Amino acid sequence: MSVQIDPIKPEQNEAICQIIKAVGAEFGAIGEGFGPSDPEVLAMSHYYTDDKQSLYLVATLNGKIVGGCGIAPFNDSAKVCELKKLFLLSESRGLGLGKRMAKQCLSFAKKKGFGECYLDTLTSMTSAIQLYEKLGFEHLNQPLNGTEHSACDVWMLKRF
Repeated sequence: MSVQIDPIKPEQNEAICQIIKAVGAEFGAIGEGFGPSDPEVLAMSHYYTDDKQSLYLVATLNGKIVGGCGIAPFNDSAKVCELKKLFLLSESRGLGLGKRMAKQCLSFAKKKGFGECYLDTLTSMTSAIQLYEKLGFEHLNQPLNGTEHSACDVWMLKRF
């Protein structure tokens, strides 16, 4: 089994877009208020660049793109970032790819000087929530002000 995790390249935009939308649909994240509907999904490599203090990683399993995970400033904040768009095809779940990508994203954020990391997700994404808890995220009673994902029902925060 060959696994690679690298920053997204423009030629990977279409594959990642399809994965985000397909996995989102699998868990009921369809329409406004969910991450898969964000405009950035159409061209992730344009939105996640070092000069924007952001990073999007792509996981490849035996040469096939199977998912990704990103980190970016939350609401243009210099102190709070957001773990974004962690989506994996079912065939690649349970291999530790989500954990590896999330850890790399959190390490990137820490190096960039962020003090907290926010995320929002859905109750139906139980394995993702378990991962976030293991990574030190704590549940919030409500979303942070300014979240784009009004349809999400789980909000979490990690302090560095």
